[in-house]
Amino acid sequence: MTAQLACYASDVPVGGTLRVELEAESGVVEVAMVRDEDGELHAISDICSHGAVSLADGEVEGCTVECWLHGSRFDLRTGKPTGPPAVTPVPVYPVTTDGERVLVDVDAPL
Repeated sequence: MTAQLACYASDVPVGGTLRVELEAESGVVEVAMVRDEDGELHAISDICSHGAVSLADGEVEGCTVECWLHGSRFDLRTGKPTGPPAVTPVPVYPVTTDGERVLVDVDAPL
């Protein structure tokens, strides 16, 4: 597959998130669309690698998103946890914009 429509830019407020489901070669992938505090859009796996809960329900701070269950933070650019309890990164996906359209390629994680 290639990049596909995930949402529209106006759907994700600055410092906010939006949960979307996209179709990958391997099946459905749950993605958290996140707009960091600088206004940049990111696509990261919606499933926390520590607690297996939705990261889209977490809070955005700077260029990280916090898992609401145990407080792990993940860097939106790399997917790496910035501290415990999570130790395993989560996938991040390339994002491109076409006007208001936000496209994500879940078959080509960064």
